[in-house]
Amino acid sequence: MDIDRSKPHIARMYDWYLGGENNYEADREHAARVETAFPSVGLAARVNRAFMHRATRWLASRGIRQFLDLGSGIPTEPNLHQVAQAAAAESRVVYVDNDPTVLTHARTLLISSQEGRTAFVDADVRAPQAILDADALRTTLDLSSPVAVSLTALLHFIPDGQHPNEILGTLMDAVPSGSYLVLTQATADFDPDAFARIEQIYASGGIDARFRTRAEFEGFFTGLELADPGIEVPHRWHPETPSAEGDDLDAQVSFYAGVARKP
Repeated sequence: MDIDRSKPHIARMYDWYLGGENNYEADREHAARVETAFPSVGLAARVNRAFMHRATRWLASRGIRQFLDLGSGIPTEPNLHQVAQAAAAESRVVYVDNDPTVLTHARTLLISSQEGRTAFVDADVRAPQAILDADALRTTLDLSSPVAVSLTALLHFIPDGQHPNEILGTLMDAVPSGSYLVLTQATADFDPDAFARIEQIYASGGIDARFRTRAEFEGFFTGLELADPGIEVPHRWHPETPSAEGDDLDAQVSFYAGVARKP
């Protein structure tokens, strides 16, 4: 499988933000430039991942046993299936990504509990119907029963011209009432200048980025029932311990998060 090491990739840059080693010089160079513009990018990545863990446990506590994780990225333990199956061993998880580096590590995502199941789909989120039609998804998930559809730290790499609302609509139309949509999105609301620089850094590596406002992010949940506390910065969404940093942490994270139920 060919991996182009000359250009940065969002999954490998995110791996660098999390302190991982599955990245190359181009990824590290661009990620370090992002860190110069936004020194707390590593913290933001960790807070975003912690939100994913809490949201997964929250969904499991409400009886969700099926998860579709789009833009899964390079495995970083605990992965979503480990969190879900720790809460409910019978949980089934399908991961989706199309980065060759991610694919080389996909076997890590296929280690399931004995009662549950995990699968991996090599596909692009911008072609949601192909994901839904994939054999690995169809043999792992029962789309007549509720599914948690998750896109964390991914939407800001789907610019408006690639029709993110239509992508989400296709995915949510395929799952029944009682399903959930889990989203996080980077925002420039807290620091417009820094995120203008970040957008330029990504663009210089051939990566489109679109950092959305709170209102734009909330629009992704149109027609769904937002779970309490609604749209929040991720560390304020059902925190396990109170945050001591207050508003300063909000700006250091510069993400929005939300979970919503399909009625």
